[in-house]
Amino acid sequence: MSRERLVSPEVISQEEESFNLTLRPSKFDEYVGQKKVVEKLSIALQAARQRGESLEHALFFGPPGLGKTTLAYIIANSMGSKITTTSGPALERTGDLMGILTNLGEGDILFIDEIHRLPANIEEFLYPAMEDYKVDFVVDKGMFAKTINVPLKRFTLIGATTRAGSLSAPLRNRFGLSYHLEFYSAEDLRKIIRRSAGILKAQLDEGGATEIARRARGTPRIANRLLRRVRDYADVKAGGALNATVASDALKLEGVDDHGLDDLDRNFLSTIIRIYNGGPVGVEAIAATLNEEVDTLVDMVEPYLLQQGFVSRTKSGRKANEPAYRLLNLPMPGAVPRTLFE
Repeated sequence: MSRERLVSPEVISQEEESFNLTLRPSKFDEYVGQKKVVEKLSIALQAARQRGESLEHALFFGPPGLGKTTLAYIIANSMGSKITTTSGPALERTGDLMGILTNLGEGDILFIDEIHRLPANIEEFLYPAMEDYKVDFVVDKGMFAKTINVPLKRFTLIGATTRAGSLSAPLRNRFGLSYHLEFYSAEDLRKIIRRSAGILKAQLDEGGATEIARRARGTPRIANRLLRRVRDYADVKAGGALNATVASDALKLEGVDDHGLDDLDRNFLSTIIRIYNGGPVGVEAIAATLNEEVDTLVDMVEPYLLQQGFVSRTKSGRKANEPAYRLLNLPMPGAVPRTLFE
């Protein structure tokens, strides 16, 4: 069962993606958060420009919605290069990739999202392109088959993945630069929300920004989505004034609590505690109980719950922690009242 969740870190519609483009920063000066990554990237870019070279191939990994695509566009803008975007699942045949590679100019950027989902034949075809800037293309079949060596312009491949562990070692080792993107602090999310509100000309005060930021699960994409919903509510219910009370009421109506959790998150925790006595329990069992896909729980639900300490992963499965019991107003296991027979 698939569902559109307000707090999902994934893009939930093409219309949302188009909207996000209007909010996307175009240079590092406008980019909020990921300070270490930005600093390292800025140095690498400046060094490449000084030497008149293209940037080394770069890999961004981390949870969805943290700005991997945005960084790719900023790199292209900083280098004055054209960027071509595609995704791992979209590249099914070597001919698909061949057409893209041969159209890249000197110093251009090729951005592949979900690069861990590249088919094996495409991945192997990519190796000589990354290393030697050439590809061997086979034409015809059987006894008439022949290999044509096609030189390429020097380009930069930027890969993005939410599952770095799923990348093959040969592919991972061909990236000269590798950066892990982390969840954002509430302070950085406040800055992002205030910037977005300015672009949208929304009447947002500091209290409203704080209420949205604390529910945004450390993810800019979610922060901007919540801002849109709160802005709609404010326009209809509060004359456009977007303060802390309005933001809190709007997000309560949407089912997002003070911790940024929705019904699926709470059901996930409740299942572990009520059905499986707090765990440990395998994620497959939780998925079956909730009638959800395992990938949905692993990719969309667990990362934030783990980061906030609501659950732990053990060798035996998932285990609920004390904050989860407090959230659901349930007693911790072992909290047995003292009796006269002790």
